[in-house]
Amino acid sequence: MLKNNPVMKKLVETGEERVGKLAQQLLSNEKFVAAVQGLVSRSLAAKGTLDSALRTALSAMNLPSTADLEQLRSKVDDLERLLASVEGKLDTLVSNASSKKKA
Repeated sequence: MLKNNPVMKKLVETGEERVGKLAQQLLSNEKFVAAVQGLVSRSLAAKGTLDSALRTALSAMNLPSTADLEQLRSKVDDLERLLASVEGKLDTLVSNASSKKKA
């Protein structure tokens, strides 16, 4: 109902136009861009510090980190592939052995 209303359409168009102009003005302002870049940089640095502190805390409690779990998952996947390969070869050997007995 509101989507078909011409007044609502005009309000939305006007709002989008004004937001677009505001965004364009902000992005052309060097101080704003520098402030956003600084904020992003500080946020990434804080995340790095937090990640490091979390790894240290997990290690102190003798708990695995996400990286440890990913390494373990990778090793389990490798073992599963190896086991599947061994099972395939064993099935081939058993099949060949039973074929020779029948012949």
